[in-house]
Amino acid sequence: MKKLFLFCLLLLILQFAKAQDVFKHGRVIVSPNGHYLQYEDGQPFFWLGDTAWELFHRLKIEEIDTYLKNRQQKGFNVIQAVALAEFDGLTKPNQYGDVPLIGNDPLKPNEKYFELVDTVVKMAERRGLYIGLLPTWGDKVTLAWGAGPVVFNKDNAYKYGYWIASRYKNSPNVLWILGGDRPAKQDTNDWRPIWTAMANGVLDATDHKAFITYHPSGGPYSTSQYIHTEPWLDMNMIQSGHGGGHDVATWDLIGRDYKLLPHKPVIDAEPNYEDHPVNPWPKWDPATGYYDAYDVRKQLYRSVFAGAAGVTYGHHSVWQFYNRREEVINHAKMYWTEAVDRPGASQSGYLVKLMRSRPLLQRVPDDGLILSGQGKKGEHACAFSDSLGRYVMVYLPIGKKIAVDTRAIKNAKIVASWFDPKTGNVKTAQLITRQDKMEFTPPTTGLGNDWVLVLDDPKYNYQEPAKRPYVYQ
Repeated sequence: MKKLFLFCLLLLILQFAKAQDVFKHGRVIVSPNGHYLQYEDGQPFFWLGDTAWELFHRLKIEEIDTYLKNRQQKGFNVIQAVALAEFDGLTKPNQYGDVPLIGNDPLKPNEKYFELVDTVVKMAERRGLYIGLLPTWGDKVTLAWGAGPVVFNKDNAYKYGYWIASRYKNSPNVLWILGGDRPAKQDTNDWRPIWTAMANGVLDATDHKAFITYHPSGGPYSTSQYIHTEPWLDMNMIQSGHGGGHDVATWDLIGRDYKLLPHKPVIDAEPNYEDHPVNPWPKWDPATGYYDAYDVRKQLYRSVFAGAAGVTYGHHSVWQFYNRREEVINHAKMYWTEAVDRPGASQSGYLVKLMRSRPLLQRVPDDGLILSGQGKKGEHACAFSDSLGRYVMVYLPIGKKIAVDTRAIKNAKIVASWFDPKTGNVKTAQLITRQDKMEFTPPTTGLGNDWVLVLDDPKYNYQEPAKRPYVYQ
């Protein structure tokens, strides 16, 4: 028994050591072409986030460990969580009886509360996970909706940003996300000076080495509308959200930001959550049902294939960590402990393996590669090529015959294969003679049968995605 224990302990130590290897590549920075993310040593970084907004507020340490282990195993690498949480985050204590601020004063942080945040940041680091840390939810800057109260102004926003960034400046796994589901500007209301002050505090505390982005409110909004040119903003975010039905054109929103100058990466940081009611505002009609894994896959893949530097998955029960201690929010239908294993979460990890199976940083989104079978709305297909002519990928939300322009690949031969987003497996790989225009039909067709067509130059001999590890070695 003792030998078995020691063997299991050794395996655990090796697992953590392998996960931590990710940080040997240096900080996460913007790639030279401005569109994607990489480590300082040039290795690509593909952002696969999970929305864990209430992580510090609603869970105990043991529960947090269970959650982080689950997300590590499924291939996530960024956990998006909020220091000053949304739901009564200033007045309702965490599971250990601590509130984050003394007297709701951002200049009087509660040490006991932030000791929990410290612990979680370290736990995530041991598992090779980044914390996409929101210093505050947006209702503490502008109420608009939510519990608030508004506690920030330009002066204390800078000081709080400096304080919290100083606390984590030596943590290699902290990425900063400002905003918290609020616009930076709306009509005549302009909160940009407050957010800029907080960003400057973060930058000054980290010797200007922090990676900072901003989580906007849902709908057609993007950080690019009001803060794209801010020097502190490293990456744009959109929130295609949960209120527009099954097929919000996230590919158009990503494509808009992809083209902007100066070039900055962009991701959809909150697409439709798995098991979230479909368009529940102002009043939900249960007949419209819930978003399922298929709905989730369509938005994840189409945003990435449109040029995003990654994407964030979310589950409606997980972001709120619904459990028997909490009141249900917006018709969540299961506890988070069950929700972490819903199919969309695992299938998000398959996307990581697909993208990491090919060079990431020279992707060029181009739906013009699809010569026929493009489709609209729910059938809208997305495609990209590699600027060096090594491969082409086409995502089909509905299985059907398509014609593809293959001239991006210069070899007289191509390897054509079909990647299944539901299973992560590759089917019917064939070496064939390349023609400039070629027709392809996926293994299954019709609604619910989404596929990725992968065309490779055979001289590169790429691995199948299923054989790739989630993290860099």
